[in-house]
Amino acid sequence: MINRREFFALAASQAMAATPTQFQLACMTLPYSAFPLTRALSGIKAAGYKYVAWGVNHKDESGATKPALAVEASERDAAALATRCRDMGLEPVMMFATVHLEAANALDAHLRRIAQAHAARVPFLLTFGKTAPGEQEAFIRNLKAMAPRASEAGVTIVVKQHGGNSGTGAACTRILREVNEPSVRMCYDAGNVLDYEKLDPIPDIQTCWRDIRAFAIKDHRNTPRSEDCGPGFGEIDHYKLFQPVLQTGLTMPLAFENIFEPLVPRPSTAEGVDALARRAREYVATVLRGLNSFGGTKHEP
Repeated sequence: MINRREFFALAASQAMAATPTQFQLACMTLPYSAFPLTRALSGIKAAGYKYVAWGVNHKDESGATKPALAVEASERDAAALATRCRDMGLEPVMMFATVHLEAANALDAHLRRIAQAHAARVPFLLTFGKTAPGEQEAFIRNLKAMAPRASEAGVTIVVKQHGGNSGTGAACTRILREVNEPSVRMCYDAGNVLDYEKLDPIPDIQTCWRDIRAFAIKDHRNTPRSEDCGPGFGEIDHYKLFQPVLQTGLTMPLAFENIFEPLVPRPSTAEGVDALARRAREYVATVLRGLNSFGGTKHEP
């Protein structure tokens, strides 16, 4: 938690800063993967969200697993899904690429995703890779190749931490420097930094916050066992996590990827997921209200 001295230092720095960040609290459909996409969307709306992020797979009424939006889906399909969300009062702000950046079909798949995002008016395409030894060259080459198309489409590709050569914010910033394209930026995943790298994300985010355009919200515990969880259930201090990006002047999605309680089984009902989605939103909204009371930010709950 931020101590009294840090809070006053934060307030003083913000008094000299520019424009507050506009945060958009968006629930991913991912926590509802055991349920149909339709039920995910209605649950996210009922949990008080105005924004949604698509991904990755959902079980339909027959129990079969299907993608929220397949890579092969048409642009018309993407636009129809976006209309479906907007008709429910949910604005789609992010979608998963679902194909690793170093995969053999990565470039073609990402170009299709960019076209889908453009058709659906989804501003952020979330991607990542395994970045095992020897794969970073393809990772960077593919990002460079897809960046001009993303720029033309008005889509920002956001790379998140996923172990290996992209395991930290500092590592991702080095990748972005090599790519050197304004349409490729970062989605910060603090839970993955703590999980994969066993590193505190708070010092790490200080090295890369200027490149951040979105967050994948999840927490993580290393004690009593290593496990991802919902925000506020883990070991990450979200007051300190958001502190560097309070005055960017940007509109920045906070996409809730993991909302679950640690150590206990996940809910067996969609209603149980609804309750955790609401709790996660309320927790982060509380953090942002607290920071806002020191002149730090605006947000939409």
